[in-house]
Amino acid sequence: MTDNPHPPPPARAGRFPYLKQDFAASLVVFLVALPLCVGVAVASGVPAELGLVTGIVGGIVTGLMRGSSLQVSGPAAGLTVLVFEAVQEFGLAVLGAIVLVAGALQLLMGALRLGRWFRAISVSVVEGMLAGIGLVIIAGQLYAAAGLAAPASGLDKLLGLPGAAADALGSSTALISLAVGAGTISVLVLWKHLPARVRAVPGALAAVLLATLITQVFDLPVATVEVKGLLDAIQPPGADALAQLATPAVLGTVLAFTLIASAESLFSAAAVDRLHDGPRTQYDKELMAQGAGNAVCGALGALPMTAVIVRSSANVQAGAKTKASRVLHGVWLLLFAALLPAALALIPLPALAGILVHAGWKLIPFRQLGRLWRTHPGEALILVVTAVSIVAVNMFEGVLIGLALSVAKTAWEASHVRLEVIDKGAGPVQVYLSGNATFLRLPKILDSLEALPQDRPVELDLSGLHHLDHACRTALENWAERHSAAGTEPVKVTAQ
Repeated sequence: MTDNPHPPPPARAGRFPYLKQDFAASLVVFLVALPLCVGVAVASGVPAELGLVTGIVGGIVTGLMRGSSLQVSGPAAGLTVLVFEAVQEFGLAVLGAIVLVAGALQLLMGALRLGRWFRAISVSVVEGMLAGIGLVIIAGQLYAAAGLAAPASGLDKLLGLPGAAADALGSSTALISLAVGAGTISVLVLWKHLPARVRAVPGALAAVLLATLITQVFDLPVATVEVKGLLDAIQPPGADALAQLATPAVLGTVLAFTLIASAESLFSAAAVDRLHDGPRTQYDKELMAQGAGNAVCGALGALPMTAVIVRSSANVQAGAKTKASRVLHGVWLLLFAALLPAALALIPLPALAGILVHAGWKLIPFRQLGRLWRTHPGEALILVVTAVSIVAVNMFEGVLIGLALSVAKTAWEASHVRLEVIDKGAGPVQVYLSGNATFLRLPKILDSLEALPQDRPVELDLSGLHHLDHACRTALENWAERHSAAGTEPVKVTAQ
């Protein structure tokens, strides 16, 4: 497959022929991105302003680069769990160093033309990863919606929910906070059923604005976003933070950031390409664009970025034609962060928790899992095991477990072998092997061969095998020697 098989749309007169469409689309994407940038930052355990910084870099830096013309980048819910764990374990200062090196690795992989290889990752593993992340996000944000401290691990978050519910029921403040979060989710769920004119305002923005208005008018005892100021929030990684990169735990986190952010971005690119008829994504260049953006985010001590399907689809549906829309959305985020930072302090935290619960729910592929179970139960099992592993252990190891299962399943299916025995009652017993004989099928092959009569000559025909690995070849030779020693004639073998 070529990197850009589809030609660009016909040229139009003028230097900015689609400025009107791109300008309108950029406003829509800005309104969608604003609450998500803030919400992802708060859920990740970092200052809210850092979410805006990542959104700005994703719009202006990544947006200006070649790769995918309509895909929009910024802080993503899919990395929330990993970022939170990294901040808790290593500190905010080291986060910038991790993101910086992850971006450099993405640049290197793009330069080596490895971007397209990410499409070889099993879809079941990716969907299982997103489902596991969604479960952890939902569990963690339910605590945040009630104003309670969440346990550290994903499994403890789920197991602690009954106790948290009991604590919330005994506190009027927690119940009010939960009501604000539940109201936010209700607005998000019901928004798509409202008239088109109303839906011109993105649901996430409307939900946050309504929650903010209600908490301010009724003076509700609900926690709001803490504001430090854009410049104060930016903390480039120093020498001490960069020195931490030498530790194995930090290097493992860098690798996790790199692989997961790259896979999520390039899978998003494939999905966005299906939404429009414009130029197709150039995967290697898009990987380099993501790397450049993450390198800048890391240098500023901000959150990592990925391409985000919610913003990207909003961009396409709003009529964007060129990358100008995503660049302008970054400009609007910059102007908001510079001119209206105090507005962040009015946003109630349970409203942001509600947005993240809704986003986490959408990460769980309920419909796909049902269809997958009916048609490919093995793939469905990989999806479920990956999700459960992420919840029970952590994201990096959960993804590795999913990948290992996917490879094992493929190896098992690829090692299909057929063994046919023809015994006419007199003369030699004829045994035909066809397919792929690997160590995975060795027990079946040996059981069938050892069941043959010991006092009869055997003709073993291996000419139908496409592949015979070393383990099987050695085992067949040993069996032939034993059978020849016990029988009247040596085993006659027809070579592969």
